[in-house]
Amino acid sequence: MVRRRILVTGGAGFIGSHVAESFLAAGHEVAIVDNLSTGRQDNVPVGAQFYPFDIKSWETFDFIRHWQPQVLVHHAAQMSVRISVDDPVRDAQENILGSLNLFEAAVQGKVEKIIFASTGGAMYGDQAPVPAGEEDRATPECPYGIAKLAVEHYMHFYHREHGVIPIRLRYANVYGPRQNGLGEAGVVAIFIEKFLAQEQPVINGDGLQTRDFVYVGDIVAANLLALEYSQAGTFNIGTGGETDILTIYLKLQEILGSKKGPVHGPTKPGEQRRSALDSTLAHKELGWRPRINLVEGLTRTVEAFQQRYLLK
Repeated sequence: MVRRRILVTGGAGFIGSHVAESFLAAGHEVAIVDNLSTGRQDNVPVGAQFYPFDIKSWETFDFIRHWQPQVLVHHAAQMSVRISVDDPVRDAQENILGSLNLFEAAVQGKVEKIIFASTGGAMYGDQAPVPAGEEDRATPECPYGIAKLAVEHYMHFYHREHGVIPIRLRYANVYGPRQNGLGEAGVVAIFIEKFLAQEQPVINGDGLQTRDFVYVGDIVAANLLALEYSQAGTFNIGTGGETDILTIYLKLQEILGSKKGPVHGPTKPGEQRRSALDSTLAHKELGWRPRINLVEGLTRTVEAFQQRYLLK
């Protein structure tokens, strides 16, 4: 294995901290940039350099051009679909302009490769086949998905003009330890937190809307494989299966031994009805496939939340 110098943006957050941890365990040198707007400093893995910078800032730009990481792994984002709908300008400032600040710095810092945490769940829209493949038309229906697609296009530009290798990982709905309940996949964390607090979780609408839930450990594996991939590429990272929200509720209720049955609230306006990703290309090119099934993943997640809950 070649030891690399890697910058992880959003490395104090849910997914980014797991990814940074895995890079350190593999022997790489890791720095983290995270403004802690949603991340937590206690998520930062031991051994990583930590800088509490905003990705839009001059501090981040200057750090990248001087530290000169070989790889930029970009997870920092405004990740709430609902916030993006309510405030598209804020979403674009964080997700598009923030990314461009990183990419411009990457050129000056001689970064060789950018691995981008894109979205699969919000990328294809309700008109796409289920499961959707990378060749299917991307028609995101919310500003969050639109911004992610725009950043993917900018990565193509930086590859063509400056030779920076782009790898775009389109995540399905990621769940697991350290999740904070924000974003598209936050329903798992929200339900667990409510159950542990002895409060009633509420299902939006009939609960039959589906998502492709992928465990964070499998996301980590995709990033490790992308680190070794030498070409440009766009890859769906999901299980290919649909699970409805009511099923998630009932499985968590069973794992936690709760007597609180399902309670339904209003449907969220504009919520996508079905979503799942075909990850055949990731298997073919990266050698990636999901390893953790839903019950095992939910059980691991519940155990981690219980441990953190006891430490409060």
